[in-house]
Amino acid sequence: AFSTMLSSMRAGSSAALRRSHAMRIVVGKAAGRRFIVSDSQLSDEHKMLREMCRTFADAELAPNAGKWDKAHKFPTEVIKQMGEMGLMGVAQPTDYGGAGMDAMAYAISAEEISRGCASAGVIMSAHNSLYNDPIKMFGTPEQKEEWLTPFASGNKLGSFALSEPGNGSDAGAAQTTATEDGDHWVLNGTKNWITNGPTADASVVFATSDKSLKHKGISAFLVYADTPGYSTGKPEDKLGIRASGTCSLIFEDCRIPKKNLLGAPGMGFKIAMQTLDGGRIGVAAQAIGIAQASLEAAVSYSQSRVAFNAPISKLQAIQFKLADMALKIEASRLLNWRAAQLKDAGEAFTKEAAMAKLHASETATFCSHQAIQILGGAGYVTDYPVERYYRDARITEIYEGTSEIQRLVIAGNILKEYAA
Repeated sequence: AFSTMLSSMRAGSSAALRRSHAMRIVVGKAAGRRFIVSDSQLSDEHKMLREMCRTFADAELAPNAGKWDKAHKFPTEVIKQMGEMGLMGVAQPTDYGGAGMDAMAYAISAEEISRGCASAGVIMSAHNSLYNDPIKMFGTPEQKEEWLTPFASGNKLGSFALSEPGNGSDAGAAQTTATEDGDHWVLNGTKNWITNGPTADASVVFATSDKSLKHKGISAFLVYADTPGYSTGKPEDKLGIRASGTCSLIFEDCRIPKKNLLGAPGMGFKIAMQTLDGGRIGVAAQAIGIAQASLEAAVSYSQSRVAFNAPISKLQAIQFKLADMALKIEASRLLNWRAAQLKDAGEAFTKEAAMAKLHASETATFCSHQAIQILGGAGYVTDYPVERYYRDARITEIYEGTSEIQRLVIAGNILKEYAA
């Protein structure tokens, strides 16, 4: 059924995307912009995609997410299914194996998948935003054919190697080196906290090719996981998103052909920053999915749990919590949709993506916390999923730019706007 729906979506993708672009209506800056702000304004294609992902999440993800979490088990089969559904290349061109949709479709689908399982959501997000996107944006046609097509089609899995033991938020302080040696580059160094690292078939790797230029001396490289000198560390034992694999990548005299350079030498920092802008839409969507799942669990429990001879949903204290949760979720979703629509329109969206990521990640933590509070003791045990939501939510305030970094990005952009 999912394959049939996907075929139907692809068959009508050109017309549907034209409708989507027409509905988006981006006006000149002086006149302001109009954005999609309600479900009814979504294109038919977006509605169909959301329904497909929601049905899949309810049937395949939510019932198994707890088991995968406890076992730290990578959900191989469902990731394969997501690839067949077009979700592992949802916003990639059809010419290179993708579904040919847009950033709005990515935001919608990532939220619904994450609502069912946050681990599946981050696997999808890291693959789409952090691996596929930089190759789409900066790769040559030959690189796209080799490094994007099999990944956007869902046949292979990618990762993004930027963070290191000594640099997290300071991405420009990369110590991994890339040295020219004839027709090759030789990579040496270690990358930390790499999502999809244990199972990735290839990675976009950032390394310093000229230390004297500091962040302008960082370059990006495409590296297959089976390249001699490329190895992975032990999988990390994480607080949350435990069904996704995270590990270190270790490069020891790892020789790769010069043609594996992504972009020009010294473009690595620019590639990383532009990639992370889009990645924040994915993390925001993941966080919104977690928050939505938390709200749904809290509402369901409050309507069935009886205290003082009535469901606790009748209590004002509980109602206030539910109201605050719903308010924050709706605001986060609209922020993320705005960032996605700006990206689709080819406009600057750095500030808006940072706003969406910041608000959504803090909303996920808030909503999962409130869900535990509403469930009380039941929320603290693994019989109910809300304790997992709480653990999964926490990382959304850390990876792809901490909340503190998001505030710096937002403030920096505001000051530039007012200075102009």
